[in-house]
Amino acid sequence: MPKILIVGGGYAGFYTAWKLEKWLRPGEAEVTVVDPLPYMTYQPFLPEVAAGSIEPRHSVVAHRRHLGKTNVITAKVTNVNHAEKTATITPPVGEPYEFAYDIVVVTAGAVSRTFPIPGVADQAIGLKTIEEAVAIRDTVLTNFDKASHLPPGPERDRLLTFVVIGGGFAGIEIFAELRSFASSLLKKYPKISFEDTHFHLIEAMGRIMPEVSLPTSYWVIKNLAERGAEIHLDTQLSSAVDGKVELSTGESFESDLIVWTAGVMANPAIVRHTDLPIEERGRLQVRADLRVGTEDEFIEGAWGAGDVSAVPDLSGGGVGGFCVPNAQHAVRQGKLLAKNIVAVLRGEGPKEYLHKNLGAVAGLGVGYGVFQSGKIAVKGLPAWFAHRGYHGMAMPSWERKIRVVLGWVSNFFLGRDIVSLSAVETPRAVFEEFAARPKPPEAAAAASEKAAPTKARAPRKSAAKPAEKENAEKADAPAEARESVTVAAK
Repeated sequence: MPKILIVGGGYAGFYTAWKLEKWLRPGEAEVTVVDPLPYMTYQPFLPEVAAGSIEPRHSVVAHRRHLGKTNVITAKVTNVNHAEKTATITPPVGEPYEFAYDIVVVTAGAVSRTFPIPGVADQAIGLKTIEEAVAIRDTVLTNFDKASHLPPGPERDRLLTFVVIGGGFAGIEIFAELRSFASSLLKKYPKISFEDTHFHLIEAMGRIMPEVSLPTSYWVIKNLAERGAEIHLDTQLSSAVDGKVELSTGESFESDLIVWTAGVMANPAIVRHTDLPIEERGRLQVRADLRVGTEDEFIEGAWGAGDVSAVPDLSGGGVGGFCVPNAQHAVRQGKLLAKNIVAVLRGEGPKEYLHKNLGAVAGLGVGYGVFQSGKIAVKGLPAWFAHRGYHGMAMPSWERKIRVVLGWVSNFFLGRDIVSLSAVETPRAVFEEFAARPKPPEAAAAASEKAAPTKARAPRKSAAKPAEKENAEKADAPAEARESVTVAAK
C-alpha cells in the first residue's frame, strides 16, 4: 500500500488529506499529515479574531477531529530527500527520525516576509497565526486599560497609537477591524476620547488593495479617514527601534503595536532543505497539474500546492503568471490535488488547475465591507454581509461553520467580549509569587542554631523541679531525720 506524506496541514494540506479520505478506497493508500501545529488556521478570520468578533478557537480546525482516517503527526519536517524518498521528522520531544514515503505532497504554506528595517524584528508582530491575532487583541485591550490611568502625554499617546505596515487585503482588513474595535471600546473607557486614539497605515505603493478597482480603493481610504484612521501612501517605514516609527516622509511617532502585513514568502524551513526544484523567487516549482517539475517534465511521486508553490495561473490573472498566495487558491488546489493523486494511483491522467477569480470581498469592521467582481463594486453594509456570508460558508466542516455563525449572532445581541487574557503568556506568575519554597541551606542552618539554646534550657528547668521538692521535704523533716539522711548521703 503506497504511503502518501503531506508536509504541512494548512489550507492545501488539510483539504488534500480531507478529500483523500473521501475518495480513496479502503486499503488503497496510507495518508500521513505532518505539521508543527495540531490545527489548520482559517486566516481570513484573523482580523476578526484580533478585533474580538470571533472566538479564536472557532477559527481553527483540529486535525485529529476532522481527519479521522489520516495519520496525524504534530512535528516539523526538517528535510525532504526525494531522491531516496525519505523525510526527516523532528518531533517536539525526542530525536529526529526518517520517514519513508512513496508520494510526497508539499503544502508547507508561507510565513511573513520582512525587510532588514531597524527595529522591525524586535518590535513588530505578524498576522499569519492565530496566536498573533490573539496577542494583537490583548495588546489593544491592555493598552486601553493602562492609558485610562494616565494623564495626556507621550506615554499615553504611545499606548493609543496603532500602526499597520502594508496596504494589501490583509493589512486593510486588520487596520479597519482594529479601528472598529477601538471605537467600540470608547464607551467602556470614559477617560479616553475618540481623538486620543491614533491609527496609521503605511503603504509603500501609491494605492491600496490592488485586487479591487481604483475607485473602490479610493472609497476605502475615504471611509477609513472619516472613521479617524490615516493612510500614508508612497511611504516607507525607515525605522521602528524601541517602538519609535520613522517614515520616509520625515514624520515620526511612537507606537506600542506595529502589525506587519507587507508580504509573505514560501516556508524557508522546507524550500531550503529539499532536493526538489525551487524557482527563482524561492517557491517550489510546480506544473499546472500540481506535479513538481516543469512544463516539459515532472518528478514522479512529488506534488505541491498552496503558498509554498509557484502554481501557473492559466486564467491569466495571476502576478507574473502564477497564482497569488491566498486562501481562495489554496483550498481549490488542495481539492484538485487529492483528485489528481487518486487518478494517478488508478492509472488515469491528472487535470490542470484553472480557477478564474470571481471577485474579492473584504470586511472593514462591523457594518463596513467592500466587494469587487469585475466592474461591479458593492460597498458598506451589503458588502459586509457578503463578506461574512462567503467566509462563513467557506469555513471547512459544518461543526466549525455553526460555531462561527453562533458567535456572530451572540455578539450581535451581547456585544464583543473585551477581556484581555495577556496574562496567559505567563500562567504561573501568580502561583510562583505566593508559593512556599524550601529555605536555602545557609538560612536553614542559621535558624537551627538560633533555636538550639532554647531547646537546651527546657530539660534543665524540668530537672530542677524534683530537686527543689526534695530540699523542701528535708527542711520540713525532724532534726534526727535530717542528720540520718546526711550520713546516708555521705
